[in-house]
Amino acid sequence: MRLELEDDPLDAFSVSNAWDLLLKSLQDMFRGFVQHLPNLLIALVVIALTWALASGARRIYWRLVQKRRLRRSLKDLFEKLILIAIWCIGLLAASIVVFPSVKPESILAGLGLSSIAIGFAFKDVVENFFAGFLILIREPLEMGDFIKCQDVEGKVESITIRDTLIRQTDGQRVIVPNAMLFKNPVWIRTDQEVRRTSVTCGVAYDVDLEQAQRVIRGAVEGLESVAKGRDVQVYASEFGSSSVDFEVTWWTGSKPGEVRRSRDEVLTSIKGALDEAGIEIPFPYRTLTFKEALRVDRAGEGSGATEGEDD
Repeated sequence: MRLELEDDPLDAFSVSNAWDLLLKSLQDMFRGFVQHLPNLLIALVVIALTWALASGARRIYWRLVQKRRLRRSLKDLFEKLILIAIWCIGLLAASIVVFPSVKPESILAGLGLSSIAIGFAFKDVVENFFAGFLILIREPLEMGDFIKCQDVEGKVESITIRDTLIRQTDGQRVIVPNAMLFKNPVWIRTDQEVRRTSVTCGVAYDVDLEQAQRVIRGAVEGLESVAKGRDVQVYASEFGSSSVDFEVTWWTGSKPGEVRRSRDEVLTSIKGALDEAGIEIPFPYRTLTFKEALRVDRAGEGSGATEGEDD
C-alpha cells in the first residue's frame, strides 16, 4: 500500500499570514518614520542650535571672566555648569519634539528621582564636590601654601572640585579629599610671610641669669635668618633637673625650609656666644644614693673589703 502526503493548507495559510503581517508592520514603521521625519529634522536643528549656543556661551564666558580674579579650577567649574545647563535644556527640547507625548514635567520628575538615587549612591563624591566648591569660593587656601591637616602636612600644588593635591616635605604627593579639609582644622603655615619659632636653652644654676639672657639675645639679634623689626624674646621659663631653661623666641620665614635653616643658625650662634662668655650649658647630673655600704676592691688586695671596714 502506498500513502501519498499532501501539503497541509493550514501551514501554507500560517506562513502567508506571517509574511503579510511582517510586511504590514514594516510599512507601518516606514510610514511612521516618514510622518516623524519632520520632527526628527527639527530635533537635529535644535541640537545644532544647542551646540552653537554652547560654543557662543563658552566664548562669551571666557571674555567676561578673563580679567576676573578667580582660580582656574573655579572658572572651569562655572564653564562646565553653564554648558551642562545649556545641553540639558537643548536635549529636553529635542526629546519633546521627537516624542510629543512626553511632557516636560514627567521628564523633570524622572530627573529628580534619578538625582536622588545618584546622590545616595555617590554620597562621598557629592560631599567632596560641594566642599571643593566652597573652598574655591571662600579661597582659604592658595596655591603654594604650606598647610597641615590631621597627619598631612605639605605644599598645596592643586585645588580641584573634588580633591586637593599636597606635596609633602619628603617629596611624597598626597591626594586629600576636599571634605577632609572642610570638616577639620587646617593650619596654614604660610598665611603670612613670617612666623614665630622658638628653642629651649639651658644654663647652669651658678650662672648669672641676666648675663646669660643678654648673651643669648645678642647671639640671636642680627642673624640673617631672623626677621628684622621683630623683637627677639628670651625668657627664663623653668627650673630644669640640671639647668635653668630659657625660652628663646624669634620671627623668621614661614616656609618649613626657612624655619629649619633659621633654627640651625640660631642654635649655632647661641652655642658659640655662650662658650665665648664662659657660660656652661650643662648636661644632666645624677647623684646616686645607696642604702647599704658598697664593697670596694682596693688595689693589691685579693677579695677586697667593705668600705669603712678595718684592714
